[in-house]
Amino acid sequence: MDRKTFCQIPTDGTPSEAECLVCHVPFILGGALLFQQVPMVEIDGIKMVQTRAIGNYIAAKYNLYGKDLKERALIDMYVEAIIDLDELLMSHPFQPADKKEQHLANIVDKATNRHFPVYEKVLKDHGQDFLVGNQLSRADVQLLEALLMAEECKPDILARFPLLQSFKARISNVPTIKKFLQPGSQRKPPLQEKDLPKVLKIFNLNQ
Repeated sequence: MDRKTFCQIPTDGTPSEAECLVCHVPFILGGALLFQQVPMVEIDGIKMVQTRAIGNYIAAKYNLYGKDLKERALIDMYVEAIIDLDELLMSHPFQPADKKEQHLANIVDKATNRHFPVYEKVLKDHGQDFLVGNQLSRADVQLLEALLMAEECKPDILARFPLLQSFKARISNVPTIKKFLQPGSQRKPPLQEKDLPKVLKIFNLNQ
């Protein structure tokens, strides 16, 4: 099976290597995909599936999950809402050509009228550099990812949100994240039109 290595955002300075899936059938036949779904991450001897479970484990392992139950609840709440926007953003490249403009308009509407105003207010009311508490959490990393993806769709989408602009610059300068975002890193570029057929085949998706 043809695979290539990539690295997720390492917030503690420790590289976290994984495999870029090209064919998931061997994993299914070998029983590694518990629900016959990807992504699958092997970490600490555990083969983990389900995106939220993976994210929660990594957040807890690397001290990105708050100091107490209240902070953890806030992180979960913010992350769940961000994931809703992420899913909309990630589905954009898969839209048929005749629906892309309408889909982009929907992204802009949801981002600028529902999601971004909330996080702008959270940052204002909290008065700290981070969404929760006084240290980096999974919620900050998740929001940064959404902001970067949103700007890939519409470069001026943050124009009305000065605190989110400052937040993006601040979190992007966390040393390990800054390194990950540099050209030449193992960060994956936005999905290109030419790669769509391969991705659709890997995940058994039909347009």
